[in-house]
Amino acid sequence: MSETTPKGLTRLAFGGDYNPEQWPESVWAEDVRLMREAGVTMVSVGIFSWALLEPARGVHDFGWLDRLLDLLHENGVRADLGTPTVAPPAWFYREHPEALPVAADGTRYAFGSRGAICHSNADYRAAAAAVTTELATRYGDHPALALWHVHNEYGVPVSACYCESCAAHFRRWLARTYGTVDAVNEAWGTAFWGQRYADFGQIEPPRLTPTVGNPGQALDYKRFADATMRENFTAERDILHRLAPGIPVTTNFMTALSQCETVDYWAWGREVDLVSNDHYLITDGRRTHVNLAMAADLTRSVAGGAPWLLLEHSTSGVNWQARNPAKAPGQMARNSLAHVARGSEGAMFFQWRQSRRGAEKFHSAMVPHAGTDSRVWREVVELGASVEALAPVRGTRTVADAALLWDWHSWWAQTLPWRPSEDHDARERADAFYEALYDRHVTVDFAHPEADLSAYPLVVVPALYLMTEAAALNVRAYVENGGTLVVSYFSGIVDEHDAVHDGAYPGALRDVLGLTVEEFSPLLKDDRVRLTGPDGAELCGDVWSEFVVERGAETVYRYADGLAAGRPAVTRHRFGAGTAWYVSTRLGVQGLDAVLGLAAGDAGTAPRAELPRDVEVVRRTGEAGTFVFAVNHTASDAEVPLETPGAELLTGERAAGSLAVPAGAVRVVRLDG
Repeated sequence: MSETTPKGLTRLAFGGDYNPEQWPESVWAEDVRLMREAGVTMVSVGIFSWALLEPARGVHDFGWLDRLLDLLHENGVRADLGTPTVAPPAWFYREHPEALPVAADGTRYAFGSRGAICHSNADYRAAAAAVTTELATRYGDHPALALWHVHNEYGVPVSACYCESCAAHFRRWLARTYGTVDAVNEAWGTAFWGQRYADFGQIEPPRLTPTVGNPGQALDYKRFADATMRENFTAERDILHRLAPGIPVTTNFMTALSQCETVDYWAWGREVDLVSNDHYLITDGRRTHVNLAMAADLTRSVAGGAPWLLLEHSTSGVNWQARNPAKAPGQMARNSLAHVARGSEGAMFFQWRQSRRGAEKFHSAMVPHAGTDSRVWREVVELGASVEALAPVRGTRTVADAALLWDWHSWWAQTLPWRPSEDHDARERADAFYEALYDRHVTVDFAHPEADLSAYPLVVVPALYLMTEAAALNVRAYVENGGTLVVSYFSGIVDEHDAVHDGAYPGALRDVLGLTVEEFSPLLKDDRVRLTGPDGAELCGDVWSEFVVERGAETVYRYADGLAAGRPAVTRHRFGAGTAWYVSTRLGVQGLDAVLGLAAGDAGTAPRAELPRDVEVVRRTGEAGTFVFAVNHTASDAEVPLETPGAELLTGERAAGSLAVPAGAVRVVRLDG
């Protein structure tokens, strides 16, 4: 069985991507001196170094990397060593221009960026295996080596290629998946618009067509593209396992729904030894710390609840958004430790030293252009000391209160064209439900729809358009056995092939919700509908409404206006020993809070009403004890109740009865006992 924690790392990971090839070797000694000053324990190296390691086919230059790894080892810094297969060198593309990916419109991308790869290309696969083999053979037993880092951010910027190599590979994938072309015709519904295929050789990728193509084909191509990338990852992983046993293998995910939508991380999480993630704040007017918490919870869930590792985030501003503000004083530490609260075994950055050249020269770094006489550097050193103080939390697990069902295949299906309303957005619904739970101070696990849900008193389904029969049976059993379920509109509509479930909407969820939907009635832009409920309470919905018919459910809120006026809008259904709620319109966070408050009563859970908004309290627990993380994202000091006294790890002070958390600060208490 492979190791799951970085070899030789006895503290939490702290450091970042180190790209010394961008600098004269005379700078390296200064770098490692500063790493010791900052408390760096691990750096990621070699990720974009293929052209240096193999300047011509079969010609290798490892001298610089030998010296670098030796220098890191001498200074007590562990190495997360990359396979540089995200950036094949210019000589490779000169020899194999067909390895460059082709867009759906037939345009072939050019060399000069990163990630320009046709993952079906046999020459790329052979070259990637060869350079990985060379690295594993040379460095598999190097004393600095703690972790293998395969490729970089699969799925970004290109996941799917539409070239002839991919067409042939797609046909092979379909043959393995379906067995016969008749099964493909059935799954895709090719009887519609006369698209029936007589043999696999007639099937092409879903390239540019005059109007909307076959949705089943488009959905399967997304699955195929994801599976093809994963084939390449596992090929490199298996080489590393064989030649460097005992060293765990990872690749950096981008689980945030705001950052990558082309990768099924449930499937990828089963293939890595250690789940790691990159997370960057999206400056779009939202509360960025909520997106951060959501991404961390999702990453932990992909890891099966086990500790994971934040492999990249930023010390301050990034460079790739329309506007890239700096982080406020103290925000770097607050962001970093919020990830640790939700299960990360450290806080790593992109990158160590800020680049002077290239596309990311304005991306912040641990050592900024301003050098060590700067706010960022002083905060880095302070954060390093905090991360060191939190070493006792290693190996503990974050405790969740509720589950949110999420499925990337369902998301992919919802993004296909010709749906009832372009204003419905699965990511937006997931964000809104998560934010409502966050504001109720509920720690959330994400769960696959077919996963065991028995541990959760409350399960939320914000956007599950695609639902398999197995998922439907799983959710049904959860409610029958006493669980509380909250389901949003446009869920349970189609099966895994994007075929509408037989009968009235919402086919997969009709029985458990105790209702049918006769017709969707999406709202026009800027239209609103009023809902009236208990004791005259009113809510407001937009984007969507439905003609709901009760089939055992009771109406809690009704539409007060719109085409569905007088009909049920929010319902509650006793089913077996549990309860299922349905929300048939798009409610904002405040409206969702009202519904979740009612559902929480069924679930037997109560909000932590004594906690201020934007003060998050999260627990990690394990053999080392129970640790309470309190993260204050507000501009005011806060008091967090403590039912058990303990020692605060960052200040060394005792805390009893309540914990004082200054504005913008983080406190971590190890409870007594």
